[in-house]
Amino acid sequence: MDRRNFLTTTLATSAIPFLNTNAAPKDKKVKLAFIGVGLRGRNHVEQAIYRDDVEITAICDIDPDAIKRTLVITQKANRKDPAVYGKNDNDFINMLKRDDIDGVVIATPWEWHVPMSVESMKAGKYTAVEVSATVTLQESWDLVDTYEKTGSHCMILENVCYRRDVMSVLNMIRKGMFGEMLYAHCGYQHDLREVKFNDGKNFYGGGVEFGEKAISEAKWRTQHSIDRNGDIYPTHGLGPVAHWLDINRGNKFNYLTSTATKARGLHKHIVDKGGADHPNAKVKFKLGDVVTTTIQCENGENIVIMHDCNSPRPYSLGFRAQGTEGIWMDDNKSIYLQGKSPKAHAWEPFKPYQEEYDHPVWKTHAQTAEKAGHGGIDFFVLRAFIESVKNKVAPPIDVYDAAAWSAISPLSELSIARGSSPVEIPDFTRGKWKTNKRIFGLTENY
Repeated sequence: MDRRNFLTTTLATSAIPFLNTNAAPKDKKVKLAFIGVGLRGRNHVEQAIYRDDVEITAICDIDPDAIKRTLVITQKANRKDPAVYGKNDNDFINMLKRDDIDGVVIATPWEWHVPMSVESMKAGKYTAVEVSATVTLQESWDLVDTYEKTGSHCMILENVCYRRDVMSVLNMIRKGMFGEMLYAHCGYQHDLREVKFNDGKNFYGGGVEFGEKAISEAKWRTQHSIDRNGDIYPTHGLGPVAHWLDINRGNKFNYLTSTATKARGLHKHIVDKGGADHPNAKVKFKLGDVVTTTIQCENGENIVIMHDCNSPRPYSLGFRAQGTEGIWMDDNKSIYLQGKSPKAHAWEPFKPYQEEYDHPVWKTHAQTAEKAGHGGIDFFVLRAFIESVKNKVAPPIDVYDAAAWSAISPLSELSIARGSSPVEIPDFTRGKWKTNKRIFGLTENY
């Protein structure tokens, strides 16, 4: 789908009932299939294998090496070999015809997320898709429309929503400790110039090659920096913030404006590493090194999102939560609460607050999550999907979240292309945000 073809739809459809109050039997097995078992997909396979209530019935990937590595994982765990698909780009459709699949986990290049998710939902499967869920605005509508027509749930696997500190902040916000929320800051600030691949023994890469000559994400991700100028990866920061501000559940995004700096970082890195005569030194990159997006919300809050992946910097998602009674900032791990902090106008450490207001899901499962990737959050996000499949309920991060969070990417491109003018953000709930209730972080099951 041409990402410049920014279409919307006004098709009126009714919401599909999704709650099932009957808990699943403890011995119920959830049968999962995986589309895309590269590095990220195998992370999910490893998490699924830890669970006795999960069977991996099928895997799909066009890379024979990825299939081979995944089978090694299942064999080491003494699991039955899953059925293998991958003879061509569309073999995943054949896999989806199987009747021994309850849920599908998709971890493929971004442009495949929506085509695969749509086919999975049409096949009646619970669907989990990696971030970002969509690339174009039309794709966000495609996800919503498919869910509303089929009733098949789609969850975006935004693992940062489960980061321990941001869940503690969520707990505090819902207890009113920040007062009325005013502002949130977030982003994806991560030096990705040297995309490296770990095969278990050595790191490979260097950031000079991409496309067919490259490995892992550099085969496809760098092309987005050539073709697009906008926030191409917004959901790591925006997901947690959306929960803080009850987006799609009593609140919504209204419009955004975006700006971008000049593009210098990737070109300079190629010249520094490969020399001025390297073929890739002639490539023109469109993506500005630092992209700043501001969102105005229906209830009056502002959100600022940063994208900064092509310049030298330490990793940071730049979280900040600010209300009428106080402020928390991620980068300095500090908090200030009016009337509670010991000194006026002075920061205090956040750690004691994080421990006191630790979310119940972390209190219950922290020890189990220790071996999971990204500080344990990979365990929680896949667990949430599996529990939703097992109990036949809506996932705590739903299709409307996937659509709205991911749509910030193409809309930021449109704003920049129009001289940083305001761009309206569609209401993917079609008005249901006014009555939708919170579903994330309400119970230890999520």
